[in-house]
Amino acid sequence: MSIDPQRLIKAATEVLTTEARAINDLIGRIDDHFVRASQRILDCNGHLIVTGMGKSGHIGHKIAATLASTGTPAFFVHPAEASHGDLGMIRSDDLLLALSNSGETEEVLKLLPVIKRLGIGLIAMTGDPESTLARHADIHLDTSVDQEACPLGLAPTASTSAQLALGDALAVALLDARGFTAEDFARSHPGGKLGRQLLLSIADVMHAGQDLPRVNQQASLAEAIVEMTRSRLGMCAVLDDDDNLAGVVTDGDLRRHVDELDDIRTLPVTRIMTVNPRTIAASELAARAVAIMQDHRIQGLLVTDDSGQLVGALNFQDLLQAGVV
Repeated sequence: MSIDPQRLIKAATEVLTTEARAINDLIGRIDDHFVRASQRILDCNGHLIVTGMGKSGHIGHKIAATLASTGTPAFFVHPAEASHGDLGMIRSDDLLLALSNSGETEEVLKLLPVIKRLGIGLIAMTGDPESTLARHADIHLDTSVDQEACPLGLAPTASTSAQLALGDALAVALLDARGFTAEDFARSHPGGKLGRQLLLSIADVMHAGQDLPRVNQQASLAEAIVEMTRSRLGMCAVLDDDDNLAGVVTDGDLRRHVDELDDIRTLPVTRIMTVNPRTIAASELAARAVAIMQDHRIQGLLVTDDSGQLVGALNFQDLLQAGVV
């Protein structure tokens, strides 16, 4: 089968244009209905149960996952499975968010009598405000679209994009209302790179104690090189007689001053050290060290405590091994 590149590009562009318009149209519908739905969810003492069939079900899965990870207790229940036992997962203090573009999805409508009998609140997200689901809901969120992006007008495309976008808007609005923080987010994402970026501190990855390369300012450059070699961090802290940080010697300093290095056994380390080196607090997130190193094009940092005393050191390789980068 031959491919017409221009036709492919035209079709894809039309899809994105149609879906972007569908999402943009939602902005005017962020109104009292949205506020009431948000308040109802905030006031819920149980879980927000999300349900939907077919493509709306797939979107519902994602909305429930986003809500749960941003501070709103939520999970997805398949409407067909709910009619065959999974309704036992829903309690009277829960709240139901039902998705259906037509608002007439049979499997979802079958849940209405049970929901009403249990006294469970219902928020509907449909593309038809006059549909059965919309009319029976306590609150209706309108996700109607002028047209689907599918040229046949059959495959849910713009309508599911609108559902997903409104679900994200709801989740983020609730996140803001709850005062949900990055630390809260990290607690629900302890695994993977995201969790490590949000939870891992400098103190968790730095070299301290005997592993911290350091020499007194009276030391020779040779002594500093021995310390650098021992620690394999590519740097060595230089301390004054009161153990305050006076400077640092790095691999880069050695390369920059190679023409000046006559006898490193007698050359004072202060001759080539960098005064007032960049440091980072042990309490900072490790991700902050990545940003500093990249911004200033350096490979390592010395670590200080709250009083400014040297307590550790780390390099870019440490951050790579910790999975922060």
